[in-house]
Amino acid sequence: MRSSPMPRMSRRGRVTIGVLVAVFVLFTLLGWGVQAWTDWLWFSEVRYTEVFTGVLTTRLLLFLTVGLGMAAVIGGNLWLAHRLRPKLRPHSLEQATLERYRMLLSPRLGTWIAVVAGVIGLFAGLSAQSRWNQWLLFRNGGNFGVKDPEFGVDVGFYVFQLPFWRYLLGVGFTAVVLSLLGALAVHYVFGGVRLQGVGDRMTNAARAHLSTLVAVFVLLKAVAYVLDRRAMLLEYNEGAKLYGAGYADVNALLPAKEILAYISIVVAIAIIVFSNAVMRNLVWPGIALALLGVSAVAIGGIYPWAVQTFEVKPSARDKEAPYIARSIEATRSAFGLKDTKTQGYAASNLVPPASLATDTSVVPNLRLLDPQLVSETYTQLQQVRGFYDFGPKLDIDRYAVDGKTSDYVVGVREINYDELSQNNWINKHTVYTHGYGLVGAPANQVCGNGVPYFVSGSLGDEAKEAAGCTSPTDQIPTEQPRIYYGERMGPDDYAIVGQTGDRNVEFDRPTSTGGEQYYTYTGEGGVKIGSFTRRLLYAIKEQESNFLLSESVNDKSKLLYVRNPRDRVEKVAPFLTLDGDPYPAVVKGRVQWIIDGYTTAATYPYAERVNLQQETTDELTNRGTFQLARENVNYMRNSVKATVDAYDGTVRLYEFDDSDPVLKAWNKAFGGDLLLPKADIPAELTEHFRYPADMFKVQRNLLTKFHVTDPGDFYSGQDFWQVPNVPDAPDSGQKQPPYYLFTEFPGQQDPRFQLTSAVTPNGRQNLAALISGSYVDGQPTLEVWELPDQTRVGGPVQVHQQMTNIGDIRQQLNLLSSNQAQVQYGNLLSLPFGNGMLYVEPVYVKSNNQTAFPLLQRVLVSYGDGGSYAVLAKNLSDGIKQLVEQGKGAPQGGTPPPTGGNPPPTNTEAPPLTGELAAAADRVEQAITEVKAAQTSGDFERYGQALKTLDEAMTAFQQAQQAAGRPAGGSPSASPSASPAPSPNG
Repeated sequence: MRSSPMPRMSRRGRVTIGVLVAVFVLFTLLGWGVQAWTDWLWFSEVRYTEVFTGVLTTRLLLFLTVGLGMAAVIGGNLWLAHRLRPKLRPHSLEQATLERYRMLLSPRLGTWIAVVAGVIGLFAGLSAQSRWNQWLLFRNGGNFGVKDPEFGVDVGFYVFQLPFWRYLLGVGFTAVVLSLLGALAVHYVFGGVRLQGVGDRMTNAARAHLSTLVAVFVLLKAVAYVLDRRAMLLEYNEGAKLYGAGYADVNALLPAKEILAYISIVVAIAIIVFSNAVMRNLVWPGIALALLGVSAVAIGGIYPWAVQTFEVKPSARDKEAPYIARSIEATRSAFGLKDTKTQGYAASNLVPPASLATDTSVVPNLRLLDPQLVSETYTQLQQVRGFYDFGPKLDIDRYAVDGKTSDYVVGVREINYDELSQNNWINKHTVYTHGYGLVGAPANQVCGNGVPYFVSGSLGDEAKEAAGCTSPTDQIPTEQPRIYYGERMGPDDYAIVGQTGDRNVEFDRPTSTGGEQYYTYTGEGGVKIGSFTRRLLYAIKEQESNFLLSESVNDKSKLLYVRNPRDRVEKVAPFLTLDGDPYPAVVKGRVQWIIDGYTTAATYPYAERVNLQQETTDELTNRGTFQLARENVNYMRNSVKATVDAYDGTVRLYEFDDSDPVLKAWNKAFGGDLLLPKADIPAELTEHFRYPADMFKVQRNLLTKFHVTDPGDFYSGQDFWQVPNVPDAPDSGQKQPPYYLFTEFPGQQDPRFQLTSAVTPNGRQNLAALISGSYVDGQPTLEVWELPDQTRVGGPVQVHQQMTNIGDIRQQLNLLSSNQAQVQYGNLLSLPFGNGMLYVEPVYVKSNNQTAFPLLQRVLVSYGDGGSYAVLAKNLSDGIKQLVEQGKGAPQGGTPPPTGGNPPPTNTEAPPLTGELAAAADRVEQAITEVKAAQTSGDFERYGQALKTLDEAMTAFQQAQQAAGRPAGGSPSASPSASPAPSPNG
C-alpha cells in the first residue's frame, strides 16, 4: 500500500512566509549596509581605510571560501549518495515506511540538497570569517629567529602557522563527519542501507562511498597526530606545573603520537581495501577501527601514564629538570624578562641615616598625592560647573618646569553628561560638546590646608589664587585646551559640531566675570553630515530622527563619534591589546592621549600561559582604568605607542618595538605602512612615554616565580614571591597596584620616571624584593633589587600595620577619624635608601559631608623594619626630621630603639614606677602580652580586641605619667611589632 504524500502548504501560507523572510533579509542587509557605510566614513576620517578594507575583504573571502567549500563537500556527498541509490529495492515494511519520504524528497531533491548544504555552508562561513586574524598572520608571518628546543622548528611556525592549520583540520573533520552522516541518511532513505530484509544490508556502492569517507576521517586523524606532536609543546605539564612537554611527553607520548599516525594511515588503507576489494564487508574495517581505538588508549594513554607514574614521579625533580629549564627560558624570552637586571640589596641598616635630611635625589621627589584619592579634590576645586568631571582616577606624568623635572598628577576636565541639568538631545549632542583644560599639580607639593597646588588648567578662580593654591601662571601651557575626545565619553556620546553664520552654540567655558563663552569647532576631525543622504544614514544608524528634523544639523555640520581614545585606537588597530590606563600629556601645546598597545600570542612553545584579565586586576581596576578581556596569552610585547589628539581625534600608531615579529606581520598584512617608524616619534612625545602598567603587572607577576632560573630550585618553589595585598585593606584580597615615581634607586645614575612594586616571599609578609620598570635611552628596562631571605625588613602590609599600631600614632589617627570624618591612606611607597628601606604613606582625611573631598593631613614615615622608627608628621619635611632625630641615638646598622617609634632613653637608670603609674604600666604589659598571643593564634577578632585594649592601656599610662609629673611620650616597655601573620586594618 502506497503512503499518501505529505500535505502541501497553502498558497497564502507560502506568501506569508515569503514576505516575512524578505522583510527579515531586507532589514538585516540594511543594518549591515548602514554599519559598513558609516564605518567606511569613519575610517576615511581617521585615514586608516586600509584596515577597514583589509579586514572586510579578508572576512568576505574566508566566508565565501570556507562556506562554499563546506557546502560543496556536503552537497556533493549528498548528491553522490542519491546517485548511487539502488534501482530496485526489496519489498519490506521498512521500505514501505520510507516511501512517503522518497516521494517528498525526489521531486525537488536538488533544492533540498542545496538548502541543507547552503545552511551548513552559511554557518561554516560565519565561523571562518571570525578567523580573519589567524589567516592574516598565517599569510604574512615570518620567523622569530628562535627555534623550539625539541624539534628545532622556528617559533614563527607555532605563532603564525599552527593555529590556522589546526582550524583547517577542524573544518576538515566537520566536513567529513557531516558528509558521512548525511550520506548515510540518504543511502538509508533511498535503499542503499537497509536494516530489514533479505540479503546484504548495504549495497556495494553505498559501502564504497561510506567506507571512503571513514577512511578520509582516519587519514585526517593521522594529520591530527602529526600536528599534536608540535602542539604538545604548548600543553600544560602537570608534573612540573609548567607549560610545555615534560619527560613523559617527550619520551612516551611523542613516540606514541608518531606510531598512531602511521597506524592511522594503515587503517585508512585497510578500510578501503577490505571494504571494497577483498572481503567486501565491514567486518575487517570495523576490526581495524577497533584496533586504532585500542592503540590510541594503550599507546597514547596507558603507556605515557605508566611512564609518568612509575618513572617520573619518584624522581620528578631530576627527570623534569631539563624541561623546567626550557619553560623558564621560553617564558623569560616571550615576556621580555630575559634582560632583567637583578642585584642584591642588603637593607641591613635599620636606623634612619642623617643623610635623609640632606638628600636631593630621593626625598624631594617623594610623591604625596595619590591619583585615586585626589580625583575628588580636583573635581571639587577645579570643577567650576557641576557637569565637569575628572573621573575616579587621575594620572601621573612628568614635566620639566623651570629646568627641573618632577612628576605631576594630571587630569582632564571633561563633560559628565549624567550631570547636565537639562540632559536633552540638543544639549547633550550640540551644546555641551567638549571639556576644557588639563589640570596638573606637583605630586610632591600641597598647600597648607592639604589640597594640591594647581599649576595648570585653572579657569581663573581668584579665590583659590588668593589662597595660594593656584599658580598665577600656567606652568604646563596648552595652546588648544579643548577636549573633544576623552575617557569619560561613551559609545552614545557623539557630538554634532559646525555652525552656519557667526553664532557660536557650543558651550566653551565660564568667564571670569561670571558669564559663559561659546565656541564653534574648527578642527579636522569628524564626518561631514551636511547632505541629506548622510543625515538619513546616521539617523538610521543612531535611530534618531533629529538628524533630519533638528535645525542644529546644517550644511556645515560634522559628526564626532567613537570619542573615547581607547575605543578609537581599538577600532583602528583591532589586532592590538590595549593597556587599561590611557593618560593625557601636553605635547607641543596640544593635549594628546597616549595608549600603550601590545602584540600578543598564545602559541609560543614552552612559555607560561597567563590570563590577562586575572594578571592585571588589582585595587584600581575599573576605577578610572579599563579591565582587560579574559585573553590567555604566552607572548607579549609593548610594540606600539598610540596617540589620540584630544581636539581633532587624530590617531597615530608609532612602532615602538621594531624587532617584534608579530608587529611586523600585522604591518605587512595592512600594506606595510600602517605604523609610523620609531625614528619618527617626536622627542617631545618620547619624554612622556612611561612604562605601561598592564605590561608591568604581567611581568612582575611572572617574576615572582621566574626570577628563579635554577630548575631544581624552581621545582621546590621555596624562593617564590607574591604580590602583597592592599596595605590598608589586606583582607579585601585585592593586590597592591604598582606606582609611578620619579626617583633614583641604588645603582641608577640619575632620577628616572619608573613604575615600582614591592613583592614579599610566598606565604610571608616581609619584603623580598623591589621591582622597577623604566625606559633607559628609549629602551624598556626591568630591574630587581632582591633582599636577603631572612631579612627583618617588612613588606607593605606588615609595615602599614606596624606603623598604624604604634601607640601614639594610633592615638593621633583615632583623633583624625572621628564620627564626622574618615581616614584614607594613599600609596604606601617602599624606597631603598642608605642601605635600608624608607617607607612613606600619605594620610588623607575626608569629612562625611556630601561635598567633602580628601585633604592630605598627615604623612606616615618609617625606616628600617617598619615599626622601630616611625612617625606621623604634618608634612614630609617634618617627618624626615623627626625620623632622623630618632635615629641619632643608635649606631648605623645597629639595634633599633626599644620602643615603637620613640628614641632610645638618654638615662638608662629611670626611677622605679609606683602607685597608679605602676598599675598602669602593668596593664600595658598585660595588654602587650595579649597582643602577642593574639598574633600567634591568628584570631583576627581576638587580635583587634587586644589592640583596642592596648590602646586604652597606653592612654591610661600616659595620663598617669602626666598626673605623676613625669614626661609623657614614653612607654613602659617595648611595643609589640607586628608579626608576618595578617591582622585587621589598624
